[in-house]
Amino acid sequence: MADNPLTGLHALGQSFWWDTLSRAGVRDGTVARMRDENGMRGITSNPAIFQKALAGSDDYDTDIEALSAQGLDVEAIFWKLAVDDISGACDLLQPVHASSGGADGFVSLEVDPRLAHDAARTIEAARNLWQEVDRPNLMIKIPGTPEGMEAIRTALFEGIHVNVTLLFSPVAHADVMRAHADALEQRMQAGLPVDNIDSVASFFVSRVDAAVDAAVTDAALKGRAAVANAKLAYAQFEEFVASERWQKLAAAGARVQRPLWASTSTKNPDYPDTLYVRELIGRNTVNTMPTNTVQAWLDHGEPVDGSVQSDVDGARALFDELDRAGVDFQSVTDQLLADGVKQFEDAFTTLLDQLQQKVPGAAR
Repeated sequence: MADNPLTGLHALGQSFWWDTLSRAGVRDGTVARMRDENGMRGITSNPAIFQKALAGSDDYDTDIEALSAQGLDVEAIFWKLAVDDISGACDLLQPVHASSGGADGFVSLEVDPRLAHDAARTIEAARNLWQEVDRPNLMIKIPGTPEGMEAIRTALFEGIHVNVTLLFSPVAHADVMRAHADALEQRMQAGLPVDNIDSVASFFVSRVDAAVDAAVTDAALKGRAAVANAKLAYAQFEEFVASERWQKLAAAGARVQRPLWASTSTKNPDYPDTLYVRELIGRNTVNTMPTNTVQAWLDHGEPVDGSVQSDVDGARALFDELDRAGVDFQSVTDQLLADGVKQFEDAFTTLLDQLQQKVPGAAR
């Protein structure tokens, strides 16, 4: 175990989460083996992951038929299937949750992505999923849109663990950290505990390089923005948790909202396939990896202690260079957020279409 580069991440303060979920993996021992042999400490899912799982197997067909026979519509059938998978995964990660004192071992389930710009319906959906799964190690994924911030604050105040997703810029990340602190302060004012609330801020990595690379012609500026952006987010996180505001919450037992590096498979085949793991190792962080990145890191990953803290000045200088090259980075990240919401909406629609084909008589 000591030579396993995945378990080596935990020794350096980073939790390895797995960015995939399927019914087969939950039931055939795959998830349990990843937990026991490779130190997997959490799972993330999203509409695209569920869509792939449903399209790629007949594991769900019996349940789909039974649920359809009960008169459920297509959306209700999907949520029943998702809750079942998520609940099973939560149970498999409960030992990690218990042994970490509740600080790890989470499974993330996303609210309907079509609600990304509707705070009231997002919080209603979060409450419903929290009650349906009914596991202490569930995290509800809420997108970090401007409207999502209100839902994030409300969910955290109500004691729902939140994975804030689709973060691309340090500006949005700062808003999320403040929303987290707001919710915990409101809990303290209401006489509620703050030592049992967990949250992560999911910072998407590879998509930043894909977008910036397309906007620049200078080869020296390509393939650097994603890591630099994440390093600045981590520096901002360290500054925030050292602040007087956070220290008051920490004294009451509050746990930090860990940065989570998402979208960590390289989209450009010219870049090292472990780039977004090797460069982003740090205390109080999570890296959620798709299976191809897990396999690459297992094969030739080399953990470097505190790599996310290295050359932060260089990261800042890169954004000065990008600005001089005419790249409006805020506009880039705004577009990435809009595109990310649409991609998840489209995946959810495709998923429902696939379910409709399996139960053509069911209402939509």
